[in-house]
Amino acid sequence: MATIWKFTKFVLVLLVIVGLSWVILANYSVIFSKTVVGEITGVERVEIPVALMARSDGDITSKVFSFAIGIKDQKTGEIYTASSEDRQWAVAQKGQCAEAVFLPYPPWQFTKKDTYFGARLVRLFECAK
Repeated sequence: MATIWKFTKFVLVLLVIVGLSWVILANYSVIFSKTVVGEITGVERVEIPVALMARSDGDITSKVFSFAIGIKDQKTGEIYTASSEDRQWAVAQKGQCAEAVFLPYPPWQFTKKDTYFGARLVRLFECAK
């Protein structure tokens, strides 16, 4: 009976570890996202012909609303950059302030390590002068 209990305990611990690892790996970008509040230094729409050529899988709609974003963190002065397919960026302009959540590439994507692939606009407001 003691052997069965030890084996069951081992299997349960193993399942918990595997489950937690899967959750972390599947949601890495959300778990390790960075919220930046500051002035928009640039928000550029990717040109439509470039967006159309970039996609070969037929999903053209998402690339038509593709933006390159730069925000200067008001606390550190560091400028964070990312690309985004969030349509809310269409109304943002350089010089306005924003709160955005930047989603990092996972570290196992070696060529994109320490960069951001998504910027989700949370709040847009006028900067205090």
